[in-house]
Amino acid sequence: MDKTSMTAIFLLIGIFSSVQFADAQVGVCYGRNGDNLPSQQQVINLYKSNGITRMRIYDPDQATLQALKGSNIELILDVPNDNLQSLTDSTTATNWVNTNIKAFSDVKFKYIAVGNEVDPSDSNSQNILPAMQNIQNAINSANLQSQIKVSTAIQTGLVTNSYPPSNGVFTDSASNFIKPIVNFLVQNGAPLLVNVYPYFSYAQNQQSISIQYALFTQQGNNDVGYQNLFDAILDSVYAALEKLGANNLNIVVSESGWPSAGGVAASVDNAGTYYKNLINHVKGGTVKRPNGPIETYLFAMFDEDLKTGDETEKHFGVFNPDQSPKYQLSFN
Repeated sequence: MDKTSMTAIFLLIGIFSSVQFADAQVGVCYGRNGDNLPSQQQVINLYKSNGITRMRIYDPDQATLQALKGSNIELILDVPNDNLQSLTDSTTATNWVNTNIKAFSDVKFKYIAVGNEVDPSDSNSQNILPAMQNIQNAINSANLQSQIKVSTAIQTGLVTNSYPPSNGVFTDSASNFIKPIVNFLVQNGAPLLVNVYPYFSYAQNQQSISIQYALFTQQGNNDVGYQNLFDAILDSVYAALEKLGANNLNIVVSESGWPSAGGVAASVDNAGTYYKNLINHVKGGTVKRPNGPIETYLFAMFDEDLKTGDETEKHFGVFNPDQSPKYQLSFN
């Protein structure tokens, strides 16, 4: 989650309560970049005891996959960015699927995210589509294509001209990168995974964006019909996809969160408000795609004290490392 690379400018003009996780299409991302986190089995138990039925993990950690067996938790499994080049070899990709997917037949894999927020200017970006194709072929050979969809996760900085959202378009460099990937997704009936962070758009553009608009607490719509920044960002990506001819491609929000410390407007109150309102909001749809729910993954399960970058990166957890909830959200 390298949010310092986000460059798109989105010029878009009850904190603690019970939330029913079962009614929403919501999961939680589980990162392990900390030196004080619970064991993988304890984490899976925490998901289950809180009724959290979807998870994203960022590498095929064998202990996590073992703990997920029989849990009925639906999983997004990432191919780490530093593995992409090796998976352009079809034999390596087949071995990866055999080792990390087929060997765990009682884990409910839903998506494989081949790369996370790889910048189009990064030479590694050229490896994403070949790796996706090889992983897809291995999934097909295992007869798992109806259960598991292969995709990649992008950041919203690839979209420009995002106000009004209907004007959203991929930048020139991003368009060349994303168009063949979009064609692959359409061909295989897979969604595009998008990491959506109103926090960073707000923090970078406080003169143009109100905190209420970012936290879903604005009363009424703005002049282009939007009540919140999340919908505006998401619809700008949908608009960009439509301009590539992918009118029916679905987006899964593979990360969204708000930090509780470490930066502008980063507080427990604001983060609690954001998570609560996000969970409720994604039961419905957006202006452009009103028929919800929006499948969304909160970032993240825990604060991760070993994360690098801005201080906010360490403070996105909805639980503390001792497994106590940071916010009084009820998930069951």
